[in-house]
Parts: sequence; structure tokens; C-alpha cells
Amino acid sequence: MSKKVTNDALRAMYVDNLIEVLTAAGEEVLRVGSNEIAIPVVDGEGEDNYVVFKVQVPTGSRDGDAYDAYGLAQEYEMKQAEKKEKKEKAEKAKAAKIARDQKMREQKQAAAQARANKERV
Repeated sequence: MSKKVTNDALRAMYVDNLIEVLTAAGEEVLRVGSNEIAIPVVDGEGEDNYVVFKVQVPTGSRDGDAYDAYGLAQEYEMKQAEKKEKKEKAEKAKAAKIARDQKMREQKQAAAQARANKERV
């Protein structure tokens, strides 16, 4: 069998498995393509929507490099950790700015109060 036929059979098997599992879970499953299924859902605002599942068997790049899911998973985790670190850093900077601005407002208010008291005297 050719690689394409093997991959098509593998993909079809997993699409069928997904349909079976989702149907057993009580979901209405719509097959919208040879490798794609959708389930109708209602979102948090009561609107109709869909969740789409697309099954593919990657073949790798044209250069002959094999698809490396483990490497991609590690890369994704590193990117997420980097995003989290940047977000925490931004939140700390924002908190420091808020504190600094609050202190400046209090100082301005105290200075205005002192001027007002001085003018009364």
C-alpha cells in the first residue's frame, strides 16, 4: 500500500472513532468533510455555534523532515511559559505604576490641601 492510502485509512479510522465517542457522549455529530466533523453547541450567551474537529496525518515538510509532535509540544510549552513570564512582568510593572501614580496623587492632594490651608491663614 502507498503511504497516502495508509494515511487515509488511518485518518478515516480516527474520524470514525471520534464520531463514535462523541455520539456515545450524547453529541450530535455532523461529518462535514472526509477528515472533519462538527458538533452543534450552544455558547454561554445562548447562541448556536459549532465545535469543529479536523483529523490529519501529517507527512512532514517537503525537505524530508519528519513531523515531530514531541518537539512541537515542547516548543509550545516554552512559548506558553514565556508568555506567562511576560504577563507576570507586565502585571508587576502595572502594579508598580499604579502605586507610583497613587502616591503622586496623594502628594498633589496634600500639597493642594497645604496651599488651601496656607491661603486661609
